[in-house]
Amino acid sequence: MLHADRATLPALDPGDPASLDDLLTDDEKAVRASVRQMLDRSAEPFIAEWFERGGIPNIRELTKELGALGVLGMHLEGYGCAGMSATEYGVACLEIEATDSGLRSLVSVQGSLAMFAIWRWGSEQQKQEWLPRMAAGEAIGCFGLTEPDAGSDPGSMRTRARKDGSDWVLDGRKMWISNAPYADVAIVWANTDDGVRGFIVPSDTPGFSAPEIKHKLSLRASATGELVLDNVRLPESAVLPEARGLKGPLSCLNEARYGIVWGALGAARSSLEAARRYALDRVQFGKPIAAFQLTQQKLADMSLEYIKGYLLAVHLGRRKDAGLLRPEQVSIGKLNNVREALEICRTARTVLGANGISLEYPVIRHQNNLESVLTYEGTVEMHTLVLGQALTGHAAFR
Repeated sequence: MLHADRATLPALDPGDPASLDDLLTDDEKAVRASVRQMLDRSAEPFIAEWFERGGIPNIRELTKELGALGVLGMHLEGYGCAGMSATEYGVACLEIEATDSGLRSLVSVQGSLAMFAIWRWGSEQQKQEWLPRMAAGEAIGCFGLTEPDAGSDPGSMRTRARKDGSDWVLDGRKMWISNAPYADVAIVWANTDDGVRGFIVPSDTPGFSAPEIKHKLSLRASATGELVLDNVRLPESAVLPEARGLKGPLSCLNEARYGIVWGALGAARSSLEAARRYALDRVQFGKPIAAFQLTQQKLADMSLEYIKGYLLAVHLGRRKDAGLLRPEQVSIGKLNNVREALEICRTARTVLGANGISLEYPVIRHQNNLESVLTYEGTVEMHTLVLGQALTGHAAFR
């Protein structure tokens, strides 16, 4: 057995004590670097202000910049999409959410929900019409599934689509829809006489509106709205021809959940690093609080949970790239990583004391954002039951 001389070992990076960086390829590191460079220039200096004011004033310019970077629908092939690997997409999500969950939601809804729905279930004409513009950030999409009375149980949705001659007429409401207030197109799911179907609804269609939801204390940099469909008339060409039943929308949600597995770690990393640096600078009782045992325990516990979450994300990314990732495994990642990321943010807040609630630091912003991430794209309860069914063979959802 070879015994390494301690003096010859590479230096330990306190920001990466487990050397997780070794798990990434050069291409994955290049994606990370390019995304981080763009965010440091165009988002990081302004994100606290955007959160405080409740929106991004230059959202269309920022979306086009994200499109030029290649992160919108970056894991999709063709139609102007970058065609990168699932792990590269995950690394990008981590970096984006390290700036803010609202930005990662913008990218995730655009690429993994709206674009993926068209890419996976749409006609060739629909793909040609929408995907290149959406990949470039020239058209913004949203995804209408959740309703005021239908969240975890989408099968109970009340939005209806009925045939009227050769057209379809949609009536209903969707709630808590990211990107809705400024979206150019909505993917709307509705019950029909033939089961659940998906529709591409341009936002300028008569009878369609998307009023913004105000007074949020979470995901404030992300515009969230309601979709109101009042006798919205669409041609047959608006129907996603390959999507029938709940399989369509649920497949899109699975794509978005995968991005969350990585993204939540970004919020956790940002908060952990803020706490570590603060603990080294903050002096009490004549020494940095980082020198006290209880502070070190907090930092060590946060670091351990981040490391474990990152290992899980990389593992799931490799499985997705190999075509082996099951929906239940995505649930494992979403359940664990968001829950632990939120706990990291809460613990980091205690290290910062009163400063932890100030937007001068990123921690309370990440913590508030993750309160939403914890329950969207599947609540803790739902993902727990998905794993429970995988373990026992018994469905306990009803």
